Amino acid sequence: MSRPLGAYIGLGSNLNHPRRQLRSALAALATLPHSRVLGSSRLYRSPPLGPPGQPDYLNGVALLETYLPPLALLEQLQRIEQEHQRVRGVRWGARTLDLDLLLYGEQRLHTPRLTLPHPAIGERPFVLLPLCELAGSELPIPGVGASGALLAALAKLPREAPNHPENCIPDEEDHSTDTD
Repeated sequence: MSRPLGAYIGLGSNLNHPRRQLRSALAALATLPHSRVLGSSRLYRSPPLGPPGQPDYLNGVALLETYLPPLALLEQLQRIEQEHQRVRGVRWGARTLDLDLLLYGEQRLHTPRLTLPHPAIGERPFVLLPLCELAGSELPIPGVGASGALLAALAKLPREAPNHPENCIPDEEDHSTDTD
């Protein structure tokens, strides 16, 4: 690849000091080969979409500039998850760290290991809110629409719907200390 591309990475955690896990993940992203972190959103707290009884999640989005091809970047993200004791078991279950490759430039890709853009990007306010914060509401999601339009569509859902944007709130905790 001759020039770097922007890659948006979704970050999430609801176990083992989530704020600390996400700060550590951002630091790990900054060490990826042939890549640099250009920015990150603030964190948002949301209820889990998976099995009941889980703690709330903290989520955010980071923007990388990278020369890594998408599958190589995915491998690096999964390596970081493993370093944070990520256990893959129950679908949408509790986890120490979840790193999702949301967007890779304007590429559309569908392989057994990776789909771009992320297939559920338009259904998740805990992705769209920090994505819009970081990139603006006009960010094009290839084949799906603008980020702000997707978020507006979720806002039309009944307030009690788990993926209504009002269920995803900015985490107002003091980020200089980690008490969670």
